[in-house]
Amino acid sequence: MAEPRSRSDQPASDDQPQEPDVLRKILRSPGYLKMLAFCALIGIPVSLAAFWLLVMLRELEYALWGDLPQALGWDTPPWWWPIPLLLVAGVGVGLVVTHMPGAGGHVPAAGVQLGGSSSAALPGVLLAALFALPFGAVLGPEAPLIALGGGLALVFRDLAQMPATAQSTALLGAAGAAAAVSAIFGNPLIAAVLLIEVAGVGGPRLFAVMLPALLSSGVGSLVFTGLGHWTGLGTGDLSLNLSTPIPRLDVGDVLWALVIAVALAVCLHPVVAGARRVAAYVAGRPFVRTVQCALGAAVCAALYALITGRSPAEVASSGQSTIGELAADPQSWGVGALIAVLLFKGIGYALCLGSLRGGPVFPTLFLGAAAGVLLAPLPGLGPVPGMAAGMAAAAATMLRLPVSSVVLVVLLLGSTAMMPVVILAAVVAFVVTELLPARPAAVSRA
Repeated sequence: MAEPRSRSDQPASDDQPQEPDVLRKILRSPGYLKMLAFCALIGIPVSLAAFWLLVMLRELEYALWGDLPQALGWDTPPWWWPIPLLLVAGVGVGLVVTHMPGAGGHVPAAGVQLGGSSSAALPGVLLAALFALPFGAVLGPEAPLIALGGGLALVFRDLAQMPATAQSTALLGAAGAAAAVSAIFGNPLIAAVLLIEVAGVGGPRLFAVMLPALLSSGVGSLVFTGLGHWTGLGTGDLSLNLSTPIPRLDVGDVLWALVIAVALAVCLHPVVAGARRVAAYVAGRPFVRTVQCALGAAVCAALYALITGRSPAEVASSGQSTIGELAADPQSWGVGALIAVLLFKGIGYALCLGSLRGGPVFPTLFLGAAAGVLLAPLPGLGPVPGMAAGMAAAAATMLRLPVSSVVLVVLLLGSTAMMPVVILAAVVAFVVTELLPARPAAVSRA
């Protein structure tokens, strides 16, 4: 006798609304349409605020790491330069964490987050970012930008005297965060994809369905991009014709991308675990231990400069500008310098993730790019495929956002030619990371 079907297996009854009907009902509701129009309006002021915050952070960083050392007679910052600057960063962030609402935002070791961007917490978030990022924290600006966008959106909602419902808070927070994040990445697409993954729409099932589709599309794209002597099948696309020559993929590039993905997933897993242990350590005595961790990151930058003779700024700060320098002239980095920057920046990154305030994206991309350049001399691997695979694998490992990692790396490269290795590296690194022992729980003060 056949067993009765469960309720989930039974077809929907005629009186149950179908998904298109539900969506149509939502779109036709006056409240939602007003919210949509309001989101369009706040995009302009939020983007302007994000732009000026980035300008302020960038100008202050140039002044502290470029103009001031030159005014004192040094062409580049001396080896000890990060110590006083990161001491200021640790003291400033420690005071914000212990005395201001919102504790300066969430601990970056918890990953990219949307929550905690209330209007009351916004001053502390901005002040912590101004102390941490220009003074040499190994973090990026995306977390303060998300908080700025979401917080400003809620401020505008209150000024417009709109109802403060849970739905309006979620919608406006996401809209404001997306407008702000697009300012740093220079593209609204990555902001939208990033926020979809960060919000966890679909939960674990989304990743379970998405990974096979992403992997299949990446392998299948080799038919069109070509592999080795196979020229590929020409199709129409929306990409621009770049003047910069991008090498054709070869079998070696694809195989080495898999090796790089596994290696980076294994090597970066302790960085995340260490960062979360640092966060738990700092939570016991926030002010004193925040200063300790900031000074630890400063020592990493100072030791790097002493050992290599290069600028300590290559370890301190997010690495956003250094990625461009690395990509433009990878031969200027010797093997010793690449190993040293991976080691010391990795340790400084873990310390800053667990103690200071900022975002995890750009240091991750730099570490992946440096690893790719270091491994580029391997037989059959080139610098561009190595950097592409390294950045994708590092981003998927540290951020646990595989689709966002692929989109971000492809946009940074400015070409879709490396997309197969980018997808393969991101998917493999993400799967390996999930199969490794669980990371310690993150401490998130907000």
